[in-house]
Amino acid sequence: MAVSADRPSPVTSQDRSSAVAVSKDAAAGVTLRSVTKKYGSVTAIENMTLDIPAGIYCCLLGPSGCGKTTALRMISGHESVTSGQVLIDGNCVNDLPAAKRNTAMMFQNYALFPHKSVWQNIEFGLKMQRVAKPERRNRVGEILELVGLSHTADRRPHQLSGGQQQRIALARALVTRPQVLMLDEPLSALDENLRVRMRGELRKIQKQFGLTFIQVTHHVEEAFSLSDQIVVMNHGHIDQVATPTELFNQPASQFVAKFIGDNNIFSGTVLASTPQANGKDLIRLDIEGIGTVHATGNGTQPGTPAACSIRPDLLTLSPSNSPESNNLPNLSNNILTARITQVELTGFVTRVALITTATGQPLLHTLRTVDWEKLALQEGQIVSLKWSANDCVFLAH
Repeated sequence: MAVSADRPSPVTSQDRSSAVAVSKDAAAGVTLRSVTKKYGSVTAIENMTLDIPAGIYCCLLGPSGCGKTTALRMISGHESVTSGQVLIDGNCVNDLPAAKRNTAMMFQNYALFPHKSVWQNIEFGLKMQRVAKPERRNRVGEILELVGLSHTADRRPHQLSGGQQQRIALARALVTRPQVLMLDEPLSALDENLRVRMRGELRKIQKQFGLTFIQVTHHVEEAFSLSDQIVVMNHGHIDQVATPTELFNQPASQFVAKFIGDNNIFSGTVLASTPQANGKDLIRLDIEGIGTVHATGNGTQPGTPAACSIRPDLLTLSPSNSPESNNLPNLSNNILTARITQVELTGFVTRVALITTATGQPLLHTLRTVDWEKLALQEGQIVSLKWSANDCVFLAH
């Protein structure tokens, strides 16, 4: 059988069985202790402290310029630390170059060598590590099979689709067996359908290898679908560290509530806080022009400026003249009137934009399209909105 000059003869099943798989004990935790990064007079990261446990998928989430990529590059060794410590597996790595940290970086543009074959691209890092040729052969063959691209070994990057290039870049990073794999917006160059499919691939591979994955993204849905831990960043600071479920249900600040979705936020002043049996407080806020709004959370002193957030899917909408809208709310419920300004059909879900009749504050309600059709409401119509205090999250800042 003819053999390409770009790579050795194909790996057999016997060869693959002898290849050493990545140990799930090889993952390392990452810790940032009071880390600050300055570029001259500009502070990109200020006093950042974070623990990322070994073997999890962590996403650094935030808008452009929030410092998430800088944080990733400091962990990888591609940026120096102005002050503080970066620890990998409990060891301070501030003075170690990127090549000595036992980490790997998957860049946004994949950074594949255009003049090298797929096989040579993947093998490159092993050559730099001076791995023996027989082991290189086994490990490249093994990783190509893992990502399902053994048939592309002799091709050049320009002969691959975007999704295939992404998987080759991932294979090249994984073949060196790092303790931590860092990914800088790895899906940004893909179309939406491929992004969704590749999210599943990334999560599957992370679980299979058991490594620590740290990914930078500004895409909220991407972070929710991939992560065990989400770190929401804003202006060089961490606003919240939480699981996807915790973040979705309990945003910690107005910034987080706005960034992770179209949450409706009411800003005002705390009137009173009453402890409840569930360990939370029932908090009454005075919202100018609207009146009292009830929320649940950890209370603060009366007179303190604060806010509350209600998800658009947790509102209940009804015609203003319906029997339901005339019922007085319970103490722990909220009700106001609003006017429908726009209806947007997005498929299974319909988005209903409204403004409050009292203050003109914009609000958003989302519901299943089939339920919206049953309401038979029109743009311009006045409606009642209700929501429970148990669904309304108190935001102290």
